[in-house]
Amino acid sequence: MEDPVIAEQLEQFETVSDEIVKNVTGRAAASGEGLALAYFSLFMMATVPIFWGSFRSVVYHRTSKENGEKVEKMTTKDVYMFPLMASAMLFGIYCVVKYLSAEHLNLVVGSYFFVVGTLALTAILRPVVGMIPGSQLLLENDLYHMKFNKGTMIYFEVKFDLLHIVALVVSAAFGVWYLLKKHWLANNLFGLAFSVNGIEMISLGSVKNGCILLSLLFFYDIFWVFGTEVMVMVAKNLDAPIKVLFPMDFFEKGVFGSNFAMLGLGDIVLPGVFIALLLRYDLSKGEGSHFYFYAASRPTSSALLSLSGY
Repeated sequence: MEDPVIAEQLEQFETVSDEIVKNVTGRAAASGEGLALAYFSLFMMATVPIFWGSFRSVVYHRTSKENGEKVEKMTTKDVYMFPLMASAMLFGIYCVVKYLSAEHLNLVVGSYFFVVGTLALTAILRPVVGMIPGSQLLLENDLYHMKFNKGTMIYFEVKFDLLHIVALVVSAAFGVWYLLKKHWLANNLFGLAFSVNGIEMISLGSVKNGCILLSLLFFYDIFWVFGTEVMVMVAKNLDAPIKVLFPMDFFEKGVFGSNFAMLGLGDIVLPGVFIALLLRYDLSKGEGSHFYFYAASRPTSSALLSLSGY
């Protein structure tokens, strides 16, 4: 039989421990099962876009080359400037959040990400819509072509079909859900769409550029995340799909949980862009080997697993 005095002391100890965890981390303590599920979910939401986006990048670059379209590539100067520009933007957002009003900033940012997120999700859903039985009937129509130009100067050009329109309507519905509810599932849909599209379209230009960029961003993260409160404050107060979330209290509250673990999109896209470059290099050799792709993927997966627990 358990001593009631000891039981009371244990209960008080657990309460104090939970308060300490909340004061240190800024969030309530979670159960071991909740932590494990949240971290595993973040890990999967990081690795799947990297692999998916990498293989999509192969198709994107091949199609662009076949159509005679130029793929924009980062130069060495761009690589060196990237951490500086990112730092300036991050600190600017931090100043607005801390000294002005995060509410007004979130209103502007939310509207922007509604538009951009809808377009990004449309690009992801278009192939999915094409898998629905009967959807191929919509492809009997010719492509629509929208172009804004002045003489030979083309300012905007886009080609789309009816499947794009269907995907756009579905994506806009998710966008409205995100604007009205700011639910973490809607946030993740947009965040994952941004990740896949970013990995697909961003080109580092060379392995050298990739190594330089990742090395610079290593120190960038150390300074802004661990050396200051800037990154954490922006991530917690900027209500935008710049991170993926999963509730650590999922077992208690389900999809309505509010005690979130998070992982920034930068931790997905930036290593993903480098891995996509290595995959394209592997395939360019024509040997059917994925040596460099898998060699980089394994340590990246391990790193993401540890970051998911941040």
